[in-house]
Amino acid sequence: MPVLKCSTKLQLLEKILMWSFPESLKVYGAVMNINRGNPFRKEVVVDSWPDFKAVITRRQKEKEVDDRDHYTNAYAVFYKDLQAYRELLEERDTIDWGQIFQLQGLQAGIYETSKAVAKSKQVDVKVSSFQMVIHPDPDTLPDVRLQMDPAPRLAYLDISHASLLSETWSRGGTEQCRRYLANLICCFPSICVLDDNGQPISWGLTDQFATMIHGYTLPEHRRKGYNRLVATILAKKLHSQGFPAQGNVLEKNVPSIALLKSMNAQFLPCQFFRVIHTPLCFLAIPHL
Repeated sequence: MPVLKCSTKLQLLEKILMWSFPESLKVYGAVMNINRGNPFRKEVVVDSWPDFKAVITRRQKEKEVDDRDHYTNAYAVFYKDLQAYRELLEERDTIDWGQIFQLQGLQAGIYETSKAVAKSKQVDVKVSSFQMVIHPDPDTLPDVRLQMDPAPRLAYLDISHASLLSETWSRGGTEQCRRYLANLICCFPSICVLDDNGQPISWGLTDQFATMIHGYTLPEHRRKGYNRLVATILAKKLHSQGFPAQGNVLEKNVPSIALLKSMNAQFLPCQFFRVIHTPLCFLAIPHL
C-alpha cells in the first residue's frame, strides 16, 4: 500500500487523473489541493505505482483526531478495477474503521464495496447520492452584479460566520460541523453577500475536494439573484486558479437545478455518492 509523498509523483498523478474524467473528479480535486500547499493535510494511497488501479485520498495521520468528525475524516475514491479497490479498502492501514468517516466518489461500486467490507467490521453504512455538475467555461458567465441595484456588498467568509453556516446546512448543527466549516473558510475560496450590518445573507464555499458546497441564501433575502451571483463568482474564482468548477445537487432540489441549467452548467452522467460509515459502538451515543 504505497503512500505517495514525492511531489513529482503527485504532480504526475494529477495529470493521469485528468484522463479519467468525470469519475476521477473528487480525487483530482483533492490531489490538486495537495499539490498547492496541502492546506487540509491530505495524503494519497494507491494499490501500486505507477500502474495503479485504485487510489484513495485521506487525512494525514495525526496525534489528535475527533473520531466522531466524519466531515474531516473524509476520503475520496477512484478506481480502475473494483477488486483492486476492495483489496485496498480491506488493507489494515488504509482506513481507520474505528472512526465515523465518509467516502466520496463518482462510481457506484463505492457503496456496494463499503457495504460488503463494513459488515465484517461491525460498521453501519448509509449512502446519499446527488447529481454532479460542472461549469465547463465559467468565464462566459455574465457579471450579474451589473444588473443589481443597489450593488451587493461582497466579501469573503470569515471564521466567525461558521456557526451560521452550520445552523443553516442540512448536514450541519454539530460542533464537528462548525469546526469543519471554519477550517474550510480558512483554507479554500469562499464568497458571501453582506447586509447593512455586515452579516452574511447569501454565501458559497469550497471543500477539501475542490467542490463548491453549501450555496445558501437566507429565506428573507431570496428571489434577489444572490444565489446566481455567489455561484458565478465562486465558479470564476476556482476556474482562474486552474480548478474545475464542480458541485453537486440533490435531484429533488428543483430550484437549484433550474438555476444551474440557466447558467448552462453541465450535468454529468455519473452520480456523486457520499457514504457515511459509523462503527456500531457510536450508534448508542445520542446526538451523532
